[in-house]
Amino acid sequence: MYAVVKTGGKQYRVTAGQTIEVERLGEPGAEVELEPVLYVDGDEVLASADELAKVTVRGRVLDEHRGPKITGFTYKSKTNQRRRWGHRQTLATVEITDITKG
Repeated sequence: MYAVVKTGGKQYRVTAGQTIEVERLGEPGAEVELEPVLYVDGDEVLASADELAKVTVRGRVLDEHRGPKITGFTYKSKTNQRRRWGHRQTLATVEITDITKG
């Protein structure tokens, strides 16, 4: 049994007991509920919005940390326009506690 969940504009395939790194969701120790996009249990596949309303995917935020630094540089030739920028995303490690259909 697994589910595909959506958070932070990305989708992740998760099973119970798995840990994933997602964009910041809350304080460490907080319980979160993730939005399912797909639920698969053997031959049973749930994908419509009505069927997925019954599926819940719960997790617990274990910790927060900063991701790798991404740097960029833009310029326009012959005009001396240059800009250097960087970004570090705050990530959360989430443990999927259970996936229930009920």
